[in-house]
Amino acid sequence: MGRSGRWQVAPDAGRPDGRACAHLDLLEDGSTAPAAPSAGCSGCLPRGLPWTRLRQCVTCGYIGCCDSSRGRHSYAHHVESGHPVVVSLAPDEDWAWCFPDEVFLVRAGRHAADPPAGGTR
Repeated sequence: MGRSGRWQVAPDAGRPDGRACAHLDLLEDGSTAPAAPSAGCSGCLPRGLPWTRLRQCVTCGYIGCCDSSRGRHSYAHHVESGHPVVVSLAPDEDWAWCFPDEVFLVRAGRHAADPPAGGTR
């Protein structure tokens, strides 16, 4: 999963059109390489906890688990660091989430149904 290509805000679970993201430029520069598929949650691994899906911070590369996981480490990292955007590392997902703007981000040309409706960040 590469980060090449332009990103845009995707309609999400009936939210009004016209939503914006002030952090799209973080995805456009492609400076954070995707993690290896075998990587695990940085918060769960030391505690021996399981996780559901992994998200990678595009600012620093931190890998945390999603909100459906017990640790919710991706969100906790956002709260602690202020880093706004994560990319899904799940092989069947190709989207990002902006925490402060509460929007899914997809590659330009993707359909609105591609990100999970009300999905797990």
